[in-house]
Amino acid sequence: MSNSRLSVQLYTVREAMSEDLPGTLQRIADIGFSQVEPYNFDAVAGLGDALKAAGLTAPTTHAHFVGEDDARLEELFAAAHDLGIATVIDPHVPVERWQTAESVAEIAGQLNAAAVIAAKHGVVVGYHNHGHELRSVIDGEPALELFARHLSPEVVLEVDTYWVAVGGQDPVAVLKRLGDRVVAIHVKDGPPSDDNLDQVAVGSGGMPVKEIIAAAPNALRVVELDDSRGDRFTAIADSYAFLVKENLA
Repeated sequence: MSNSRLSVQLYTVREAMSEDLPGTLQRIADIGFSQVEPYNFDAVAGLGDALKAAGLTAPTTHAHFVGEDDARLEELFAAAHDLGIATVIDPHVPVERWQTAESVAEIAGQLNAAAVIAAKHGVVVGYHNHGHELRSVIDGEPALELFARHLSPEVVLEVDTYWVAVGGQDPVAVLKRLGDRVVAIHVKDGPPSDDNLDQVAVGSGGMPVKEIIAAAPNALRVVELDDSRGDRFTAIADSYAFLVKENLA
């Protein structure tokens, strides 16, 4: 069984990927996923062939590009196009850049400029949050939401709902305020906690998963564990089973 609204972030299985890329992707496909979200995709040798062999696609990917020069952006977005990746998401801009309105606007400007280059390759750009973009509150507004107001219409967001909660904000409320800008969400579970080892399979922690998905019903649902005390492949499989069973896929 496959579901077009489910994906899995490959960082979850990074150790296995480094040892056996084709085998790791096949294990993910065997769970039932038809889509994955690579990280640093252009540095993974043989990724395209391995995806094809496993019958997987990668509608989104993570790659650092904010602040890179135009030549690097051209190279990156051309590589994404060649792999059939439609959306390239920067997964992290350092905490110190989210502390003032001026700096937040500058980050948005860099995303907007990258979007112009990406469009030449038929690619869209986006940003993925951690906790610090929510912990920083500027004039009463979380920095992530201020950032969103500075983005060009074509720039999208992937909201990591777990890190929103870790950052002290309500992920359901944040999703509703950001609206259709959000094209993907990271669906994760746990206390929530700053300790990555506290993350667990979706459906077995304290996150309001059903309410989160209802707040972004059209978004791609990307399962991820940054780390865990248990086996992360088992957690992926359990997450998939829960989402399908609860009609959240």
